[in-house]
Amino acid sequence: MLEAINVTCVRGTRRLFKDLNFAVARGELIELRGPNGSGKTSLLRILCGLATPAAGDVLWDGTNIRSLGEEYSASVAYLGHQNAVKDELTAIENLRISSGVAGHALDKGEAQRVLAQVGLTQQQNLPARVLSAGQRRRLAMTRLLTANATLWILDEVLTSLDQAAMGLSRDFMTEHLKNGGAAIVATHQDLNLTASSVKRLQLS
Repeated sequence: MLEAINVTCVRGTRRLFKDLNFAVARGELIELRGPNGSGKTSLLRILCGLATPAAGDVLWDGTNIRSLGEEYSASVAYLGHQNAVKDELTAIENLRISSGVAGHALDKGEAQRVLAQVGLTQQQNLPARVLSAGQRRRLAMTRLLTANATLWILDEVLTSLDQAAMGLSRDFMTEHLKNGGAAIVATHQDLNLTASSVKRLQLS
């Protein structure tokens, strides 16, 4: 499904990694490991198409992602370090607007059901600026549940979550993999997910 071929990343005058090769298929999980500064976030941005590698190619079903445009973007859901939550909007407004921009319009009832899945029913009408760090992360997670994307690319998805929210995240990822999705997750923690295949990719 997704294949990286001889991917090299350079930031400024520093080469973060060189000639990286791996592939992920439906039902598979890749845990991306490495110390801070090793290039984990840079690699995820390359895989999303948000950055261009210094060398090498990223293929989606055999075609370079740079030639696919929106066709590829619709197949990928990316959750980065930043939650991309608007402070002045309520939780339900954030969800409905972000989903609409992504092409998946939600009515109020649908949005409420998604917020209930992440335990934010009571906070749905509060402005995001008053939510805790964990609640904001839960709100960001709702974008994964509404994206209908085959590939999830996640950067430290368990950061700022309490134990209950970590359990929810693992449940969502496990369900996604069981349904034929794939995931690439940068993490410092063991995910302990059930998947047909779990690979570990280490950046040094």
